[in-house]
Amino acid sequence: MATFTRIKVKKQSCGRMLGALAYVLQGHKVGFEGGRVESGVNCLPYTSYLEMMATKEKFKKTGDVCFYHFVQSFSDKEEITPWQANEAARELAERLFPDYECVVATHCDTDNLHSHIIVNSVNFRDGKKLHLSPTSIQEMRQVNDQICMAHGFSVLEPYDGRKKKHRLTPGEYRAAERGESWKFQLIKAIEEALLYSPDKESFIQNMEYEGYTVRWDHHKYILFTTPEGKSCRDRSLHDETYLKENLERLFVYRAQNGFTPLTPEPPEGWLGQLEQAGHLSENLIFLGKNLESTANVPPPIPLQTWTDSKQRQREALKKLAQGHKLQSEQEQEINFTM
Repeated sequence: MATFTRIKVKKQSCGRMLGALAYVLQGHKVGFEGGRVESGVNCLPYTSYLEMMATKEKFKKTGDVCFYHFVQSFSDKEEITPWQANEAARELAERLFPDYECVVATHCDTDNLHSHIIVNSVNFRDGKKLHLSPTSIQEMRQVNDQICMAHGFSVLEPYDGRKKKHRLTPGEYRAAERGESWKFQLIKAIEEALLYSPDKESFIQNMEYEGYTVRWDHHKYILFTTPEGKSCRDRSLHDETYLKENLERLFVYRAQNGFTPLTPEPPEGWLGQLEQAGHLSENLIFLGKNLESTANVPPPIPLQTWTDSKQRQREALKKLAQGHKLQSEQEQEINFTM
């Protein structure tokens, strides 16, 4: 069955819009059988950011809310191809936002097909900004249901506007998407976000693109909140890899050693990789010490030695300082040096 939800993006900016477009249009996500399952409404996916920015600059509206992000998702039990899913999402974008530039990207790398819809907030015809009321999502879902039923896809129970007390909550509405434990879905989302996150900030942002919120700073634990509204601490994910201190170690390691996006997780896991890096540095130090002991290194600087005459002078001065009487030969030797 098809669901339609909005992903709320905090700290809006044109840079965040570029990040969202880059995320949803990643080749490994939209790639399918040698093609890219993507489309555009009033723009081309490849040049969508430039076209959206041209519209904003034309009407001098580059601030405040820059874009909207929606997801149309199908159950993994739905018999549907990626191309059909993209067509349904594109038709939905055309119906909901006819005079706005939209990018529709269908992700084929998960168990359930889902399409991301990025909408420019500025109308390319008259420059009016798109404003959504709190109840607009209910109206959008009705249009989504109409399109899905026209294509022969299953939908959730239609919403009756007169039954205000029985509206579906976001958690209830997306509950139909779950094909397995929500915690395992959260772990999969974390693993996927880690594949292209060089630091904490990009990790949190990539999680938000998939509808998850992450509370990190000023707390002992990381708190993840799923699109359905379920909360989970990092220590409850049954894997130490996702603990706050371990993820922070991972991002420090990536900052120091460089990071290539989409790098697969090593067989020993991220923690194993960090431990191996630590052992490697210890082995390098050990190797350096061994080389130093076997190589032709210059001999140590010899300690200064005294001649017999100087040694006797030192002993005589020491006795004199202690109140001993010097022999005549020692007196002569000291007077001679002075």
